[in-house]
Amino acid sequence: MTKQQNAFSETPIPATYVTEAMEKLGIGNPGQATIREIVTLVNHIEEASGLRYIRMEMGVPGLSPSPLATEAEIEALKRGVASKYPMLDGVGELKTATSRFVKAFVNLDITPRSCVPTVGSMQGSFINFLVCGKLFPGKDTILFLDPGFPVQKQQIMVLGYKYASFDVYPYRGEKLRDKMISILQEGNIAAIVYSNPNNPSWICFQESELQIIGELATRYDAVVLEDLAYFGMDFRKDLSRPFQPPYQASVGRYTDNYVLLISSSKAFSYAGQRVGLMCISDKLYDRYYPNLKKQLGIGQYGQALIGRVLYSVSSGTSHSAQYALARVFESAADGTYNFLEEVKEYGRRAREMKRLFIENHFQIVYATDMGEPIADGFYFTLTYPGMSGDELLRELLFFGISAITLSNTGSSLEGIRACVSQTGMDRMAELAERLKLFSARHRI
Repeated sequence: MTKQQNAFSETPIPATYVTEAMEKLGIGNPGQATIREIVTLVNHIEEASGLRYIRMEMGVPGLSPSPLATEAEIEALKRGVASKYPMLDGVGELKTATSRFVKAFVNLDITPRSCVPTVGSMQGSFINFLVCGKLFPGKDTILFLDPGFPVQKQQIMVLGYKYASFDVYPYRGEKLRDKMISILQEGNIAAIVYSNPNNPSWICFQESELQIIGELATRYDAVVLEDLAYFGMDFRKDLSRPFQPPYQASVGRYTDNYVLLISSSKAFSYAGQRVGLMCISDKLYDRYYPNLKKQLGIGQYGQALIGRVLYSVSSGTSHSAQYALARVFESAADGTYNFLEEVKEYGRRAREMKRLFIENHFQIVYATDMGEPIADGFYFTLTYPGMSGDELLRELLFFGISAITLSNTGSSLEGIRACVSQTGMDRMAELAERLKLFSARHRI
């Protein structure tokens, strides 16, 4: 037995459980596994060992949904909506509520017609990617402002498109302009995608940066897909007051070529019902593209997106869940429901988890945001001296801690992404003990 194997025999998760699960699932390097593969791997280890992990690999909401949502959905089910197909472009109540919600919290004017529910934001990104790749001959590449959500690149692969990407961290502020121009001037970029706040780094684009993105999207005629999966969750600002600044930052103030993707999963803790919104700029909705007409039989962006592509992948979004989200949006815009107050719990967890990791010699990878300390939110990033991201993730698995590597998110930096949602304050002492053991085994 090697010295390393002997050390592993004393870890919280005995080595055999980890290695046997990896062999059974054909995972040679966990650092290159997908999020869902890590989920399956940890499930296997937990079942075999009877031991619980500190699970940081997947962004599963860790809070209960609002009673407003569940009550509205129950009411809808009692009315019998489950037996009926919803309208493909969404029920009227949700479309109207979404338009008002976007005005209240983003200060953008988007008509109800252009607010369309999807089966989660993942479906929203997929169908917009598909349409964007057909707008112009020769524009078949999606530009990712990384790091980002790994599955969106998988969507591009499934579609048979191409993608370009770069880590924005070294290109904040005015540096972003020249970097984007160097890529956009090639003339092959159909769309630009990013999340704000960012998954996984939790950096937040400032209005000046969004202005750069918007202006360049207009100049080079690309569609911006602004992923607002963590809507309003930059807790450094109070974004919870409807129809009052500050508002959620958005590229929609600087270009007409945009689609907002609003998820119900994180900010509204409604992940299980698979409902999200795509809010399409009215001008983009109506814009006619000759190549789109040639490819899909309809030239208008919005009509092709809904009537051809959305219709091909779904007969509509969960009927009852649409009423749930409508009630939440209505109440938030009325000012009677502060949805952000509930999710501030993630910020509290992040603060404590960061403290514990740093005390045990870990370092934050994306540590600052335009000179400010990174906000405490749904994710943060970690590295450990002398270890690559792949090595760190593999080692942590033996200590009952799971995550994904930054390389899987398009980051140019080494480390892992930590999600705070599944680790309540009641497990912080357990996390602290495991980190002390890890630090003791890997003394710098």
